Amino acid sequence: MLQATQLEFERYFDPVFAPVDLSVAAGELWLVTGANGAGKTTLIRLLAGLLRPSRGQVVVQAECMAYLGHQLGLKDDLTVEENLRFHAALGGGGGVGLDTAIRTVGLDPARFQAVRTLSAGQRKRCALARLLLCPAALWLLDEPYANLDAEGVALVDRLLADQVSAGGACIMSTHGALRPPDLPYQELVVSTPVLAA
Repeated sequence: MLQATQLEFERYFDPVFAPVDLSVAAGELWLVTGANGAGKTTLIRLLAGLLRPSRGQVVVQAECMAYLGHQLGLKDDLTVEENLRFHAALGGGGGVGLDTAIRTVGLDPARFQAVRTLSAGQRKRCALARLLLCPAALWLLDEPYANLDAEGVALVDRLLADQVSAGGACIMSTHGALRPPDLPYQELVVSTPVLAA
């Protein structure tokens, strides 16, 4: 679904991380790990096509790709329902219905609230609902566990399990002990490059 070869990204002429080689197939879950500041977010953005690599290349064979980053892409003045209805129309739909998506992520009580009134965890749940509304073969998720309580973390784990069991794939960044406990995964450790003296 995705192949990255000798992928590098430079900031102010210095490489952010050591060259990355990655090959992701259907049904696979990949965790991108590494120390804070190692370049996990940069790598996810490169794979999503939001940044241009300094060297190497990314080839995406997946028909459709979904990206969820730190900036959730929600309109603060729209309600949960309005945000998701807009996204479904923009993305072409094809997934579960709006009511099912809102219920699945636990936002039914807040469906008519403006997004600006939601907690950080509720906002993340709203963004996660978009993955249900517009299915994509490949998910690129930047720290999907961030801002979620234990119930929200379990929700992410269920969504990941459903994605890979349906033949989709996911590449997600995470840190510390936040990993899906019952799912097999492969790990890519992003490391700081060794610079020549």
